[in-house]
Amino acid sequence: MARPLGPVRLRRTSPGTIIVGLCLVLVILYLLVSPSAPDFSAARKATAALHPLSPPTSPFRKSSAVGGKSGPPPVTRYNLNNVTITNDPVANRENVLVLTPMARFYQGYWDNLLKLSYPHELITLGFILPKTKEGNAATIELQKQIAKIQKHGLEKERFKSIIILRQDFDPPIPSQDESERHKMANQKARRASMAKARNSLLFTTLGPDTSWVLWLDADIIETPPTLIQDLASHSKPLTVPNCFQRFYNDEKKAMDERPYDFNNWQDSPTAQELSSKMGKDDILLEGYAEMATYRALMAYMYEAGADIHTEVPLDGVGGTALLVKAEVHRDGAMFPAFPFYHLIETEGFAKMAKRLGWQATGLPNYKVYHYNE
Repeated sequence: MARPLGPVRLRRTSPGTIIVGLCLVLVILYLLVSPSAPDFSAARKATAALHPLSPPTSPFRKSSAVGGKSGPPPVTRYNLNNVTITNDPVANRENVLVLTPMARFYQGYWDNLLKLSYPHELITLGFILPKTKEGNAATIELQKQIAKIQKHGLEKERFKSIIILRQDFDPPIPSQDESERHKMANQKARRASMAKARNSLLFTTLGPDTSWVLWLDADIIETPPTLIQDLASHSKPLTVPNCFQRFYNDEKKAMDERPYDFNNWQDSPTAQELSSKMGKDDILLEGYAEMATYRALMAYMYEAGADIHTEVPLDGVGGTALLVKAEVHRDGAMFPAFPFYHLIETEGFAKMAKRLGWQATGLPNYKVYHYNE
């Protein structure tokens, strides 16, 4: 016969054990629901996007999911009156969008870009590349360099975000050799295609917190590290430095330099007269003997030893290096891919900006350098 069991005694758990157990549960829950995100600094977290639909000029950070369900997309409010555009953009923490149409990858361009002293966490990079063999090779090399800096570089070296676009149209000129690019017969089609690429890049990447847009060509390989601060210090709607090219001078038997960008100019009566006699689809081009315009070219205004901050008003600008206040683009100034007052692309952009009330300014003694093929 089984003996009846006596009363069961429950062992009392100490309060300390309960507290430790609760802490462990809370830690586990936190690890389960917390987002996996890159190691952002406080400054980066302050501008991080919370949802894929947020502006692409903000770095993306995944939102937390509770119970397997993501939260609703955020409603984001931006007050453009709070976006400052000043002559001291570093002190005012102003965001800069650096845009580069790229057909070939030049290591010198990338190395120079990394040397820019403007805080990288305030810089968004945007690239657009064509669907060509050279474009594919440039995209692969660009992605390699981006991975080095964004994944493995020091945090101060990393850029706020980087956007890469591929063109949805074919370039009219298959070769990007300098001799082919600059043939007069190729200019209208080539520059119309460039205008489309610039507009696609601009309209895709311009965010509501962008203060400045720096257009920097992919073959600009040498600039002062303070390029952005220097150009912004003039606080002009459009500011363009003088673009030169280093080369070996066979006559001097030494390295030398020569003017490169002839699209920075002041208009002339001759050019205006030529324009008045043109058909509606014709364009004026600069730097060609077959079409002498007698405009005053900033390329020839350089004075050795003169003040690098000397300013001159311009009627046309090039895009090798061009700093634009974001409000100029927001006002509607873009790059016409069609004859606009017989001008196209960057020169047409300067004309359109001027029609909107924005004056272009050139710095003839401030030099940047173009790659020499």
